Amino acid sequence: MHVLVVFDHPYGAEAHENVPHRRSLAAAALEAVRTGLADAGHSVDVVDLVAEGFDPVMSATELRAWRTGGEMRSDATALQHRLSAADHLVFVFPVWWMAMPAGTKGFLDRVLSKGYAFDEPTIGGALRGRLTRLRAVSVVSVMTTDAALYRWWFGRPATAILGRGTFRLIGIRRFRHISIGRSTQRGAAGRARALAGVRRRFAAL
Repeated sequence: MHVLVVFDHPYGAEAHENVPHRRSLAAAALEAVRTGLADAGHSVDVVDLVAEGFDPVMSATELRAWRTGGEMRSDATALQHRLSAADHLVFVFPVWWMAMPAGTKGFLDRVLSKGYAFDEPTIGGALRGRLTRLRAVSVVSVMTTDAALYRWWFGRPATAILGRGTFRLIGIRRFRHISIGRSTQRGAAGRARALAGVRRRFAAL
């Protein structure tokens, strides 16, 4: 199976070592995802949105192209080609203000464009998905909030946006969200346990 992993953090994918002020638990989670997938023998393509210079902002010119079925800018079309080759899509990001960072939202806005990811419905109908190879989507998020609180009090906004609000609408119904909560309160042992759990989950994919 071929897996596309979309990573979104300003420090970049290489910030996975436990070095104070240069570390990202999200980057460490990405490394756990990548290692687990390799354990299972899957091929992996990692998109580091910040490092690759992806622009999350939809311009006026691009919005007109989006509406008329025209071509998006080259950074979005390059990611469309990579997504088209994927059987499984994984997002890895920190939760900011209870949702995903701008890069991930921009990926949804610009890469999952009309005419590429879906066709508009007839009046009263549903969107018609076009990502026929893609079978499932997974999310691994890191947050300072307790995972249970995020789920029960805040309603897990990132899950709603990505699951019901995006991929289910275009026909991808297999969706799971793995949350690593209380990130700033974890010591080295707590980080290691959480990351080992992520690795096991993806090794079993």
